[in-house]
Amino acid sequence: MPIESLLLFTAGLLGGILNSIAGGGTFITFPALLIAGVPPISANATNTFAVSAGYISGTWALRQELSAHKKALPGIIFISLAGGLAGAWLLLQTPEQLFRQAIPWLLLFATLLFIYGENINRFFAWLDMKHRHASVIAKGLSVLMLLSVTTYGGFFNAGLGIVILSYLSLAGYSNINEMNGIKLLISSVVSLIAVVIFMLDDVIAWYEGSIVLLGSLAGGYLAAHYSRSLSQTHVRIIVIIISVLITTYYFYQHYL
Repeated sequence: MPIESLLLFTAGLLGGILNSIAGGGTFITFPALLIAGVPPISANATNTFAVSAGYISGTWALRQELSAHKKALPGIIFISLAGGLAGAWLLLQTPEQLFRQAIPWLLLFATLLFIYGENINRFFAWLDMKHRHASVIAKGLSVLMLLSVTTYGGFFNAGLGIVILSYLSLAGYSNINEMNGIKLLISSVVSLIAVVIFMLDDVIAWYEGSIVLLGSLAGGYLAAHYSRSLSQTHVRIIVIIISVLITTYYFYQHYL
C-alpha cells in the first residue's frame, strides 16, 4: 500500500474512532488530505464526502428518537437542504488562495467550539429556561439560525455537531438522545446535498476520499466495540491537544 494511502486510511481510522467517542475526527482527516496533496477546497469537499457515511448510519441508529418529532422533521430537512446547498455553493465560489488563508481561522473556530461546546450548550439551555422572552425570540429566529448553522456545515464541516446542538438547545429541545438524532439527521442532509454539489463541480478526490471513508467506517466499528473501555475524557483531551497543535501549525505556515 503506498505511503499516502496508508496515511489516509490511518487518518480515517483515527477520525472514525474519535467521531464515535468524542467528536473531532475532522482535525485528523482534513489535514491528512492536505498532506496527501489534495488541494484545500477539494480536501474540504472530499472530507465532507468521507464523513457523510457516519452521519447516515448514526441517523438510522437513532431513528426511534427521531419519531417523536415527525411533524418538525420536514421543515428541518428542507432548511438543512437549503443551508447545505448555500454553504457548498459559497465554498465553490471562494478562490483557492482565499480559502487556503482562511483554513487556520476555520480550524481555530472549530477548535474553540470543541473546547467550549458543552459550556455553550449549557448556556443556551439556561437561557431557554430562565428567560421566557429569550425563548420566544429564539423560536422566532429558529429558521434563520438553522439556515446559518447548515450553511456553515455546507461550507466547512468541522464542529458542525456542536453548533447544531447549541441551536437545538436554544430552540427548546432538552432530551439529549432526541437532540443527537436530530443533530445527525441535519448533518446527514447537509453533507449529502453538499456532496451532490461537489460531485457536479467535480471537486471530490474520489480515490483519497474513499480510503478515508473506509478507514472511518473501520474506526467507527472498532469504537462501537471498545468504547466502553476508553475514557471519553481522556480521548477529548487528546483531541483538544491535536486540534490546538494543528491549528497552531497552520497559523505558523500561513502567517509567519
